[in-house]
Amino acid sequence: MHRRLMLREVALTGILLCAGGTRWTWAAPDPGKVAEDIALLKRMSRGFSEVARQAIPAVVFVTVEKSIQVQTRPWAIPDPFRDFFDDPFFQRFFGQPNRPESMPPRQFRQQGQGSGFLITADGYILTNSHVVDGADKIRVKLHGGREVEARLVGKDPRSDIAVIKIEGNDYPFLPLGDSDAIEVGEWVIAIGNPFGLSESITVGIVSAKGRSGIGLADYEDFIQTDAAINPGNSGGPLLNIEGRVIGINSAIYSASGGNLGIGFAVPINMAVAIYRQILQTGTVIRGYLGVTIQDMTSDLAKSFGLEKTEGILIAEVATNSPADQAGLQSGDVILELDGKKVESVSSFRNTIALTSPGTTVTLKIRRDGKELTRKVTIGKLPDEEVQTAAPAAPDSVAARLGIAVEPLTPQWKERLGLREERGVVVSRVAPESPAAAFGIREGDVVLSVNRQSVTSPKEFMEALERSKKTGRVLLLVKSRTMTRYLVIPVE
Repeated sequence: MHRRLMLREVALTGILLCAGGTRWTWAAPDPGKVAEDIALLKRMSRGFSEVARQAIPAVVFVTVEKSIQVQTRPWAIPDPFRDFFDDPFFQRFFGQPNRPESMPPRQFRQQGQGSGFLITADGYILTNSHVVDGADKIRVKLHGGREVEARLVGKDPRSDIAVIKIEGNDYPFLPLGDSDAIEVGEWVIAIGNPFGLSESITVGIVSAKGRSGIGLADYEDFIQTDAAINPGNSGGPLLNIEGRVIGINSAIYSASGGNLGIGFAVPINMAVAIYRQILQTGTVIRGYLGVTIQDMTSDLAKSFGLEKTEGILIAEVATNSPADQAGLQSGDVILELDGKKVESVSSFRNTIALTSPGTTVTLKIRRDGKELTRKVTIGKLPDEEVQTAAPAAPDSVAARLGIAVEPLTPQWKERLGLREERGVVVSRVAPESPAAAFGIREGDVVLSVNRQSVTSPKEFMEALERSKKTGRVLLLVKSRTMTRYLVIPVE
């Protein structure tokens, strides 16, 4: 039987007198301990302030302009009846309303914004690919308010990384950390320009690592944080308490568009690997193993006679792939990669993708209850879609023409209904530019420049630059309806 204790009196001496003679005492807070705790909080606050003071000058505000085309409907049907005449049921029996279908689409200028940060003194900036996607013009606002033009060095939509550059030297830049070394629960600081509010900082912790399956990029290994990230933060740095970059703020999980305490950042180790490839080769080449893999579950582990759930399962091996040549089989369980435990499909896939083709790796696998070792020479991921060197330098021939191109990938060929054509696809045409005046449109394919075949953006740019001597360029352009030569002045 429980006895209810009733509070009778609270003595000023610190004694609680209760029914039944029970006494509780409490101790007043120790002034010395309170002062020590407050001093600790002040030191922590000063630490955050010092990181912000050193980092903010290297964080930039990125604004972009792009042209979009909107199909206009000039036919004069009053608004109340327009939906009626557009209804498929009406059109099935009475046909399309009489209106000029040949009206060209109207072009509009669209603006966007995001963040970025300098990583070298000579003006190289990391940001997100989606921040600069489709941009005709990129401008960067530096600490202090100065605005400068930037050019796109290269971008990789599959990892959502882009590299842009501004001219000049002696810029402040951020030191890079090791995203593999961070731990869940560590303090982090996000800096960016949410909603255009420049140089804003927020503080939080690392909520999780290795997040994938979010659907934001093809290669996902996100750092999750509760540091507030909002629209405009994309491309800004996520710093550890030492002020080193450990991630690039990329996206938020939100139904309303505002911060809900779930933000995602691309690990800086992945971003740096992409950055170096773009600078060194002008493209991004990913490693290829040739397996279809899946995470191991407890049910799968039992089915394969495993005592515990570990590693990842090979579901399929592509014929003549590096994995096939190394003797890997469907049903093999990959336990280790170069001596490190394999814990998830996403981490394994990202590691292989960032491994240079031609590199030999060692895999420990389990097959029919036995552990085996296999050496595999990594191949090159086929049909890789990479977009690099898009808008050219302001004084280049491409900039004068108002044109930007991308590789003619299999994805582009499928979209455009092409088969054997080789060339580069026009990704953007600046409004009121010479290219636009001569009828070049997005989706056209440039087959040759000055009668020289081009198969990459680099070849296209180099061939254009040689046109400076003649003051004109001869392009062979294939559109949806025809293939034609165009002679365009470049002066």
